[in-house]
Amino acid sequence: MRVPPSFLDDIRGRVTISSVVGRKVAWDRRKSNPGKGDYWACCPFHGEKSPSFHVDDRKGRYHCFGCKASGDIFTFLVEKEGMSFPEAVERLAGEAGLPMPQVTEADVKREEQRASLYDIMEIAAKFFEAELQSARGAKARGYLADRQLGPAIQKDFRIGYAPDDRSALRNHLAQNKVEPDQMVEAGLIIQGDNASYDRFRDRVMFPIRDPRGRVIAFGGRALSKDVPAKYLNSPETPLFHKGYVLYNLDKARAPAHERGQVIAVEGYVDVIAMHRAGLPHAVAPLGTALTEDQLALLWKIAPEPTLCFDGDQAGIKAAYRALDLALPLLKPGHSLKFALMPEGQDPDDLLKSQGPGAVLAAVEAAQPLSQMLWQRALDENDRSTPERRAMFERDLRSLINQIGDDVVRKHYLADIVSRLQGLWQPAGQQRRGGPFRQGGAYPSKKGWKPGQRPWDIEQPPSAQLKRLAASGSFQNGAERRERMIVLTLINHPELLHEFIDEFANLELTTRELDSIRTQIIDSAALGFGLDGTDIRGHLTARGLGPLLDRLETQAKRLNEWFLGSGAAQDDARTGLRQMIALHRKTVTLERELRVAEAAFIAEPTEENLNALNAVRDQLSSHAGAEAQIEGFGAASGRPADAIT
Repeated sequence: MRVPPSFLDDIRGRVTISSVVGRKVAWDRRKSNPGKGDYWACCPFHGEKSPSFHVDDRKGRYHCFGCKASGDIFTFLVEKEGMSFPEAVERLAGEAGLPMPQVTEADVKREEQRASLYDIMEIAAKFFEAELQSARGAKARGYLADRQLGPAIQKDFRIGYAPDDRSALRNHLAQNKVEPDQMVEAGLIIQGDNASYDRFRDRVMFPIRDPRGRVIAFGGRALSKDVPAKYLNSPETPLFHKGYVLYNLDKARAPAHERGQVIAVEGYVDVIAMHRAGLPHAVAPLGTALTEDQLALLWKIAPEPTLCFDGDQAGIKAAYRALDLALPLLKPGHSLKFALMPEGQDPDDLLKSQGPGAVLAAVEAAQPLSQMLWQRALDENDRSTPERRAMFERDLRSLINQIGDDVVRKHYLADIVSRLQGLWQPAGQQRRGGPFRQGGAYPSKKGWKPGQRPWDIEQPPSAQLKRLAASGSFQNGAERRERMIVLTLINHPELLHEFIDEFANLELTTRELDSIRTQIIDSAALGFGLDGTDIRGHLTARGLGPLLDRLETQAKRLNEWFLGSGAAQDDARTGLRQMIALHRKTVTLERELRVAEAAFIAEPTEENLNALNAVRDQLSSHAGAEAQIEGFGAASGRPADAIT
């Protein structure tokens, strides 16, 4: 039976050598280090009294220093259990949850094509490297110098440059006997209706490699400000499936093995920043949230990877998504730690502003998953009444019940019981680390009563908040703004170049609008979407037609002066700029409100109460002013800039 090498690689990626060999040997506890995937045992192939048989999960190999037996998971089953190679493949495929491939002549040809694609990607990587050092690469070298990425880093990570030329790479590949269909299959060339052209143009290029160090894709950072997509990755190809790949895994595995730790950051520039800060064991997902397969890769390297996120609201949301992904998959000894950069900074920013020590300190301050779970529950739930406290406890227990492993779930429930006991501790008892004096009574002043707890004290809403609640929720206001922003750019796509960064980084509250936003940016990145008709066609082709129709129906009810395609470009620009500013201001105030609430709960002083009420009033006043401006602008047909 002929099995594609890629299928064997998939099995090796999912089944550890220790899990296969461990069924036949007893590990020596003194010499083994499971946290590093390093195991020792008495050799199963010859009799011995002291362990000289070594298994390395990182390499996927075993070796006996006595009888010299050596091999991988397939070899072990063949030599120890007497299986044929096809039988070993079939058994391990079952353990990996992979169906056996039906190998045909087409499959054989496909594997040959994959091999040739590796060669093509290597040709492209060398071309980009050479272009960076050429006269055409001067601007790219200047950009890298400004980012403190000197020649040594450029060489180490094989950074290159894609020239501002629609056919530079295509012509170079043709000179190397690469067929046009292979260029397209490798994701390097885009085939249009009448012509083909380079996918990457005027971009700093970061090669993406597989665990064996072979180039399988590229990430490009635009140097021109008027390009819609600042960062652009290769599309899915026979070599590249972004949900299964971690950037820099090939280089990070060895130092990660030595340290027994691996760090996952958000992007390839962050990986390089970690490397410069003395943390070479960093990897990154590529353009997506962390996937289950990527998490499995991380756990194969270290039992408790550290996930490092930017210190903004988007970074916190990404951390929570990773937490929810990992929770059902937790098993004894395998978990996650979470490190958040200071607010508004990513690892590269922190490295520049405060140096390597600050980056290292942020990583070392990482919190375990259990603490992150508890902190999120505290931040996102109101516990001001008995009923809400009961709902808080019920939801938290329900979340923990998602853990698949019985033993881990049992210990998480015990941990939560302990935390809840501290949180619900009766008045008159000392809370560890809390603000109460011995005996539990907080000093009575200005309405405070002895023995009261901060979560027992109802804070009445301000008059502005009452009026706002009567007219609609903050959430509805946010959704209304988001619809106006998206519709304005659909009807006035000529503004995309000017607002692309603000549009891409906007925190949207609805998943549907986020899907439309992603497709608009993607279409613009590929050179489409400069016409409203083209954008609608692109969205419809991606299955978003019904959502677009519903959105445009809602637009008629919004009746805003700048939304329609017939509005003057200057009016559309003014309205769009104001809606983005209003949205950002509201998001910032809501974040400040959560911080103020947490501070008040931790220490219910008069000062913290005043700060909390000040943020509440500011948020309600902002929302009221926003509603007044929007309403008057719609009624008058005049830009709100002119009103204010």
